[in-house]
Amino acid sequence: MRGATLPVLQEPYPLGRELRVRCRAVCSSGTRAAFLIKHRRRSSSTSSTRLSGQMDFFSQTYVALRGPTGAPQTPADTIARLSDRLSPATLLADRRAAVLALKGLARDCKQDIGDRALSGLLEVLYNDAEVDADIGKAVLETLNQLCETEDATPGSRELGFRHTDALVVSDKTTHSLFALLGDTNFYTRFATLQFLTTLLHNRRQAIQKYFLTAPAGPGSIIAVLEDKREIIRIEAITMVQGLISQSPDIQKVLAFEGAFEKLFNTVTQEGGVDGGAVAQGALTCVDGLLRFNSSNQSYFRETSLPPVLCALLQFPVSLDVQQAAPQEFALQFWDDQKTANTRLIIGIIGMLVASKGYGVQENPPFTRCLVEIALASNAPTPLKTQALRLLPANINFPLSEISLTPYVPVPETNGEEWDRLELASALDALVELAIHGEYNGLDAGKRTMESLELRTAAATVFENFVRKDDIRQAIVQAMLPAPNAEPDQHPRPTPLLHALASPPNTTSTLDPAEVTSTHLATLMFSHLLRCSPRAKASACEVMPGPLQPTTQSSSFFVPADGGPPEPAAVEPEDDDEPQTLLQILTENLSLALLSRSRANNSDREKREWDRYVVGYLSLLSQWLWEDPKSVRGFLDAGGLGVLVEPINQTSEVDSIVPGLCAFLLGVCYEYNREPGEITRATIHPIINRLSVDTLVGQMAGFREDDRFKSVAPDSIVLPYPAVPGHPSGGKHGPTEEAEIWFDWAFVDFWKSNYYTVQRGFSTEPDQLSSTSGQSAESVMLIASLRDVIRQQSNEIETLQKQLKEAAVGASKLTELQNQVTSLQSQLKTSEEKRKDVEKEQEDLLVLLDEVTNKRKKDKARLREAGQEVSEDEEDDDEEDE
Repeated sequence: MRGATLPVLQEPYPLGRELRVRCRAVCSSGTRAAFLIKHRRRSSSTSSTRLSGQMDFFSQTYVALRGPTGAPQTPADTIARLSDRLSPATLLADRRAAVLALKGLARDCKQDIGDRALSGLLEVLYNDAEVDADIGKAVLETLNQLCETEDATPGSRELGFRHTDALVVSDKTTHSLFALLGDTNFYTRFATLQFLTTLLHNRRQAIQKYFLTAPAGPGSIIAVLEDKREIIRIEAITMVQGLISQSPDIQKVLAFEGAFEKLFNTVTQEGGVDGGAVAQGALTCVDGLLRFNSSNQSYFRETSLPPVLCALLQFPVSLDVQQAAPQEFALQFWDDQKTANTRLIIGIIGMLVASKGYGVQENPPFTRCLVEIALASNAPTPLKTQALRLLPANINFPLSEISLTPYVPVPETNGEEWDRLELASALDALVELAIHGEYNGLDAGKRTMESLELRTAAATVFENFVRKDDIRQAIVQAMLPAPNAEPDQHPRPTPLLHALASPPNTTSTLDPAEVTSTHLATLMFSHLLRCSPRAKASACEVMPGPLQPTTQSSSFFVPADGGPPEPAAVEPEDDDEPQTLLQILTENLSLALLSRSRANNSDREKREWDRYVVGYLSLLSQWLWEDPKSVRGFLDAGGLGVLVEPINQTSEVDSIVPGLCAFLLGVCYEYNREPGEITRATIHPIINRLSVDTLVGQMAGFREDDRFKSVAPDSIVLPYPAVPGHPSGGKHGPTEEAEIWFDWAFVDFWKSNYYTVQRGFSTEPDQLSSTSGQSAESVMLIASLRDVIRQQSNEIETLQKQLKEAAVGASKLTELQNQVTSLQSQLKTSEEKRKDVEKEQEDLLVLLDEVTNKRKKDKARLREAGQEVSEDEEDDDEEDE
């Protein structure tokens, strides 16, 4: 290896003054070495003496490394000599110099150092790192370079893993590193954290296993999290993120050691959501400790920290349902770092809200906070989307009772001035957001990926909110006129009904924002009707009445300089009989199909009309399913002719519209059970003329369409293709144009029922339906019975669990009773023995007293008789007296 370099020694040499030594040797035909010594000269005799001693030391070191004069030297020879000087038998200064030299060679001679000096470096780590900070820093950095796998040098990655494997053979190295974290020296602690991060990156599971058995493991982690030095905290947080990854046991250990408190203290000290990378890292650690760890989530809820999450967002925990959120929460200045920090906090809040163990009293503040962020704040669009998606699917939050104050930006103020909107319910704001877009459709015409993600998230929350049939029925009933209303008196159209019933604009250029609003309205209205015979029956009676032209201002907009605007004058109604919503939708579908077939349409306009048609067909398919009354109303409104025309178009290339028309035609044929002008016998010849094979082929083509296949439960927004009609590949950013075709609920509905429709094409008109022609009442009865059975099953499971717990409790009670009986018998036996012993002691005391008295009497007689009594006996007598 020609041209290899020996190390540059740049560490402060601890001999009383700053001394830097640079040692460089180039291996060639002759060995050449030079030493550059930089120091601060002092005008004292002791300085020259020490300098002379240091020069002697470096001269000896140089001679030892150089070898015999004139002999060529290779890097391997140098490494071998340096490795010998790592022996504990050498002086600490020699070992320090050797480690520094090896550190300089580690990047270029990684393999040789690993083969020859790795064991010696580990011995230095075990024995000297705690004693000498300089040698500890040097050996840690050297080992870190040996285990580094990010180096682009060929073979460096494999060597890094090999050296890491050699280190993790036993737990000694890992335990030593966690012990070194307790050292408060900056360089030692920083180098240890870096080395642990590298080891966790290479062999995370092994380090995690050794951490659980390390005596100083948890304590050292908490200690570095408390460090006031920012660099240490950044590196500590990075290391902790790797340490807790996919290890519930370590997550529990650190949580109970107080990691949550330390991390939130760090976030608070760094400025909360306005903090920098340190705050973001601490919040990431909190998220890692809680995610997928129900034990830590339960523990976290028992602490005083959950309210801190709302406080970091400046949201008051105790907020009345009729009270709006404070303006300092709703209107804030946002940058990328604050957005990242807030995203983490919202993720933690959503995790706690979705947790099954969370009590009813804790849920409302967090749920309200998520709702306020999404519907009544100037937070960035991705944060609003995240907040809506984290609301639980079984949401029981009273959206219709919550009052909030939305805001819209004042034009041409760059978001620095905002207009306040009128106080509205959260449900109204949610529907407005889904139909018109953010800030009342301010940028609805752009249809970017992130804006459509937000609107579809709002539609999903609406779907979850109306899962209960009572809520669906209440919303649909609100669209009906009052029971005592006049015949010409119609209720004020809601934003949902207005967008749904507004006819498409066939006279001028089609507005993409209007298409998206109508499409999302059809998706949301289908959520109200799906699998709900009561809601379908009520929807058949909805008569929207005259519709006002759409404007860009919301119905609850409050101008900055005055009161609400005056309502627009309603044009007088025609003498025609008012139409039902089903008839209006059928007419709108016909208009959209006619406009779609115009020859002068561009590819983009045709795609927009296709989206219009798809929205109407999807809604009607779900509305008419298992509802003969609705089928009769659709057919009487001329729906059969509307469906046949697109199917019969031989020049049609795109299969999405013909496939949906074929499916809806099959639904009409399947559930056309009520008497009327158009019967199954009327539709059957039309199906034969169109050909069953053609209808089945259209449905098969629809099923294979990318716009249908690409829809997933968590993603219904698709990127707009560069060439209409062809799917777009590659990654798309949040500001790229996007589009919506179907939601997952319709995809699931279609996949579940298309085979029934396909099979129904082949049945004769007088045959029973393949689904046995159940009426709406029968379907409702079956649904209610299923709910009863489901509730009873849940109750049975609950009772069985209680029975098992009671059985376990009874067995434990029996065991305890047996133990009590045994203890009582033992106690009785002990009492009897104690009484016997006491009686024996009393008898012995009486006997002793008698013997003592007799002895006294005998001594007295002996004295009277003139006989001598021994001194001991006399002493005893005196003591007795």
